[in-house]
Amino acid sequence: MGLVSRTAETVRREQGTGVTRAPLARRPVGAAMLALAVVLTATSGGYGYHRDELYFRMLAPAWGYLDQPALTPLLARTMAAIVDQPWAMRVPATLICVATVLLVALITREVGGGARAQGLAAWGYAFAAFPLVFGHLLLTVTVDLLAWQAVALLVIRAVLREDGRAWLWAGVVAGAATWNKLLLAGLVVALVAGLVAVGPRRLPWRWLLAGAVAGLVIAGPNLVYQATNGWPQLAMGRALVTVNSGARAQVVPFLGLLLGPPLVVVWGAGWWALLRRPEWIQIRFLAVAFPVLVVLALVSSGQVYYPLGLLTVLYAVGCVPAAGVSRVWWTWLRVGVVVNALVSALIALPLVPVSALGVTPVPGINQAARDQVGWPAYVAQVARVRDTLPEPERDTAIVITGNYGEAGAIDRYGPPLGLPEPLSGHNALWAQHRPPATRVTAVIVGKGPLRVAETFATCTVAATLDNGVGVHNEEQGQPVAVCRSPQETWDAAWPQFRHLG
Repeated sequence: MGLVSRTAETVRREQGTGVTRAPLARRPVGAAMLALAVVLTATSGGYGYHRDELYFRMLAPAWGYLDQPALTPLLARTMAAIVDQPWAMRVPATLICVATVLLVALITREVGGGARAQGLAAWGYAFAAFPLVFGHLLLTVTVDLLAWQAVALLVIRAVLREDGRAWLWAGVVAGAATWNKLLLAGLVVALVAGLVAVGPRRLPWRWLLAGAVAGLVIAGPNLVYQATNGWPQLAMGRALVTVNSGARAQVVPFLGLLLGPPLVVVWGAGWWALLRRPEWIQIRFLAVAFPVLVVLALVSSGQVYYPLGLLTVLYAVGCVPAAGVSRVWWTWLRVGVVVNALVSALIALPLVPVSALGVTPVPGINQAARDQVGWPAYVAQVARVRDTLPEPERDTAIVITGNYGEAGAIDRYGPPLGLPEPLSGHNALWAQHRPPATRVTAVIVGKGPLRVAETFATCTVAATLDNGVGVHNEEQGQPVAVCRSPQETWDAAWPQFRHLG
């Protein structure tokens, strides 16, 4: 990891705290960032688009959507307009993930970590499990990880350096993050809970208020969009509670898997040291904020990765005591980081050939892997069903999909096969387009839309989707049906196709 002796470091004691801050360890941190950039770039074209990426690239630019703010769809659509390939769409994700490595190392430095600790923070995080998954894809959580670490770093700096301006910048970053996802509110609630519980009590309230105002002003357009559209995120949240009901039981067990089992000892040491070390009494609120965030994830039935942002902060902090262990334990720790990196890469990145993926445990462990497989094959099968229709009917048939991944795949791969622009009742797509009033034949993909088959006079299943490589994802085995003669107008029927999740 390019370790530098502590005797070679120049340190200075921060005024008003018991924390010493070393220079940034440019060599080990820079090497980790470069290695991650190379690995993510080399694997960025593997498998194919993720379902969310296909969805984002087809969303028309807007101030916001039913299920999320505007930033990530805008990034995806912009990259697709330049080069419409998975590797191009993932360039922003690579840059974001590499930048997050730097922020993690800076957090370690801010709490007193020297070159050894910063190197451990950078290398361990760069090739940890879920950061690799999210760094490989352009997802909202990819951007969120950067925002969470930036806010955490600024808050820690504000407290340890007694720097009021850092509170202002934390508010600015938090406000900007709402353009990507509103989940950062969970971090704010957790941090506030920690500050209220254990302090510090003496805070620059003028700067805190300035940061809060700045955040609200920047987030304002998102709040206006929500208020003027009936607060769709609340409806989306209720739908996700139903869809992710099984996730609640997995939140706590997954804490050990988010960065990887070998790194549990490091972030666990960080949590414990925050409670015990006198020089960290000013940032003890982080130790309280983490269980608050876990409880919020449990209550909301959120995704299992929701606590990852603060877990990463604990890891960055834990690298300081970890760097002070004996030579024997340090050797074992480095071995653990290497093993964790290799296993994480095998699970998170498209290293297993897609032809063999279905017989490995990877799709069962990493949902993102299976959500990248089979899209061209699925679209070709839908096109073959459409091609079996008589010519006059074929030219006017519409295609309705059960979810946004199927719609996004048809939007991307369907035009060369003669497929029309897809329609879907899923999330934001329901309002984006609806069937023309004169169309009487529909090729319907998925069991969900077929539940409203009574809308038509006849519905006949013509094919079953098969990716051909044995990967069991959401599309595998779904029916493709031909439905004719709707029994009511599309204006009356289309609301029945609407669903969230």
